[in-house]
Amino acid sequence: MTDPVSEDDGNDDSASDERGGGVADTPAVGSVEAFLEHLLDPGVLAARRLAAGITPAWRKVSSDEPRWQVSLVLAIAIVLQIVLPRHLTIRPHWLLPAVQGLLLVSLLTLNPGGKRRGSSLLRTFELIMIAVVSLANAISALLLIRSLLRGTEGSDAVGLLRNGGSIWVTNMIAFGLWYWQMDRGGPAERAKATREYPDFLFPQMQSHELAPRDWRSSFVDYLYLSFTNATAFSPTDVLPLTPRAKLLMMLQTVVSLCTIALVVARAVNILR
Repeated sequence: MTDPVSEDDGNDDSASDERGGGVADTPAVGSVEAFLEHLLDPGVLAARRLAAGITPAWRKVSSDEPRWQVSLVLAIAIVLQIVLPRHLTIRPHWLLPAVQGLLLVSLLTLNPGGKRRGSSLLRTFELIMIAVVSLANAISALLLIRSLLRGTEGSDAVGLLRNGGSIWVTNMIAFGLWYWQMDRGGPAERAKATREYPDFLFPQMQSHELAPRDWRSSFVDYLYLSFTNATAFSPTDVLPLTPRAKLLMMLQTVVSLCTIALVVARAVNILR
């Protein structure tokens, strides 16, 4: 698909660099002064590129995003919920995994080619899938916390760590899916470049010299964001920009912190 902003990215970059970024009384984008200033503030060079009319790849119309990564992690989440003991799931034990499996089959049927289609039906199925996974995992986390507080979880440290780890990994997958669907309206809207401002600021958006010219965020980037937020309990290299992104990351941090703190504390107590 042809980029509505420019026909040739390489020519635009070089021409704009020669014009000195198109901003009066400022160093040229490719000059030493701009590079030194970029080291102090990574957003300066990116802002000047935009002012010069150089559109970054992540704001351009792009091809559809492959979906095999999403299907794989959804399958992993379903398996993790199946192997949880019955007292940590709602009854019947097979209900939510079966619903998730049906929705996953429906998604693959609606999209047999493995790439996204910008249909509202497909996005609805994806959101339902993520909501079901999140609901099932939230219930398991609450049941685990209740068992730990009541002291009824048992004396098997290995089993406790296994159950807590399964819930933690599923929580990471669920929030990675939420981030993937939320940022700039989801993968379909990102491919169409219909929304100007992102929900998350990736390092590649600021430091174009450290990323390929055609870099765009993919599901792996959002899964990594979810992993770092669940382990560090705070943003690392990816920053939330919108209120909904900040609230979602806060919610994930609370769930992850409660799960890890209680499970590890109980496991250590058992081992003693």
